[in-house]
Amino acid sequence: MSSSIPRTAKRVAIAIVAAGTVLGASGCTGNDPENQSPAASKSAGNKAVSNNDASGKKVVIGFSGPAADHGWLGAINSAAKSAAKKYPDVELKVAEGTNDASLQISQIETFINDKVDAIVLLPTDGAALTEVATKAMNAGIPVINVDREFSSPFAARTTILGDNYGMGVSAGTYACQLVKQKKLSNPVIAEIAGIDSLPLTQDRSKGFKEALKKCGQSVDNRVAADFTVESGEKQGSNLLQAAPKIDILWNHDDDQGVGVMAALDQANRHEMAFIGGAGSANAMRLIKEGKMEATVLYPSTQAADGIKLARLVAQGKGISDLVQVEVPRRIVLNAPVVTKQNVDQYLPLAFES
Repeated sequence: MSSSIPRTAKRVAIAIVAAGTVLGASGCTGNDPENQSPAASKSAGNKAVSNNDASGKKVVIGFSGPAADHGWLGAINSAAKSAAKKYPDVELKVAEGTNDASLQISQIETFINDKVDAIVLLPTDGAALTEVATKAMNAGIPVINVDREFSSPFAARTTILGDNYGMGVSAGTYACQLVKQKKLSNPVIAEIAGIDSLPLTQDRSKGFKEALKKCGQSVDNRVAADFTVESGEKQGSNLLQAAPKIDILWNHDDDQGVGVMAALDQANRHEMAFIGGAGSANAMRLIKEGKMEATVLYPSTQAADGIKLARLVAQGKGISDLVQVEVPRRIVLNAPVVTKQNVDQYLPLAFES
């Protein structure tokens, strides 16, 4: 998960939802060539003259991410490995997942010493890993920054992000649609956030609030959990005690949503339209069964897309579907709402809670 720069709902990022395919991209940022690092200028003049999947020179990619202590993070790591296996021209070196920034820095140092062709990095802390990522770039090794953004644009060749603010906007816009469809005159809208101190949670809540405001609604009851099943059940129970009636409930995270659903079952409270977040397989199955209204996607394919982008950059290719001849500097994945109508499209990409 990650914090992202707030943007209005109309500035919709390009969705990358087809399994195993990197599609769209947001605008590229121009840099003075004299100030570019060796890795940043390495791909200048690349041309997408062949299919992206056409075999090229063999490249070695180093991958480092946090410990898989969360369903979404587990999916991030496994998807990255699966993406690399699809290419006979890719050798993937995987560092052991860790939540220790110092250990992750040493892992990147090892990749630099090994002279890998590219690095895909989902940092435990974007700011803490910025310096070593910049070191890799200066050594001529392109870095693909995944999900948690570095504090300097010089630390990455390409950054691929989920859209936390967009998640909130999508959830709030869908809630507004429900208010209209159900003809709710004075709806009670509740929110179960993630860890409130994290920018990503703040962005999600901000997007939700601002989207609701556009249809004259607001959050009536709000609690914060910490992305775990246990905290979801505890805070869900607290919310239900405080609000005897809820019409619409948005829970930020489908892993903690398992606990929220347990609280709803225990209290026999299913009067509300329950919207989830992140896009777990468990949530999608509940949507198909009619036990959840929807979930808002936060793609667990980001590192897999990062592997694909790293391969293209290291091989001197661009994205063949774009007129632009180089891989873009920044890609923000869309945050679509998954409902009973489109759940089959997204279920193959879902992660297990």
